[in-house]
Amino acid sequence: MTTSSLSVSNASLPFARRLLTSILLAMTLVLSGCASQMASDNAGDLTRSDGDWQQQATSLEALTHWQLAGKVGIRTPDEGHSANLDWQQDGDDYRMLITGPLGAGRTTVTRDADGVRLNSSDGDFEAPDAESLMLQQLGWSLPLGALNDWVRGLPSKGAHQLEEDAQGFPATLHQDGWKVSYQDWTRAEGMWLPRKLKLYYGDLTATLIVNQWQAL
Repeated sequence: MTTSSLSVSNASLPFARRLLTSILLAMTLVLSGCASQMASDNAGDLTRSDGDWQQQATSLEALTHWQLAGKVGIRTPDEGHSANLDWQQDGDDYRMLITGPLGAGRTTVTRDADGVRLNSSDGDFEAPDAESLMLQQLGWSLPLGALNDWVRGLPSKGAHQLEEDAQGFPATLHQDGWKVSYQDWTRAEGMWLPRKLKLYYGDLTATLIVNQWQAL
């Protein structure tokens, strides 16, 4: 994917900023929401050990239908906002509900066989894919399709650079111009899943803290 100019005209800036932050929330996503929590292993030992990540590799790859709920924050040099996020992933399809100031009230981003649709107070928008939707509305695009993998601690398809921590877990992922920093983990359904991650792209920082996971 090629990223084009990041410039947006002054006249369209307020609308573009609301649309951009809504889509970034859907991408990147302190969390709260309506999803049920996965069966938790929190009563046991929460200390990560060498080999844990490799032992769960097959189960993690098979986790393709899930729901998370939480809150995401986005900060630029000029401003910072946060909003609640309820994200349901069904294989390659998804539905993301964003509520709060950053979501400009209530924003829904849906991907299915018909393409990608965004519904917000600014109207309804459609495109064959998320990247095309951003190109149409903003003139540039971001790798939204990669976040489904990144949020599980996995690199997406394509070139990437991955650094591991002392226990062999992902620590820092570089891909598609983004830096993903994994800062905390939670234990659920026999697996370790990211609880807090930060994403960096130029002067933009997105923080996602996951409180609840649910396998579907």
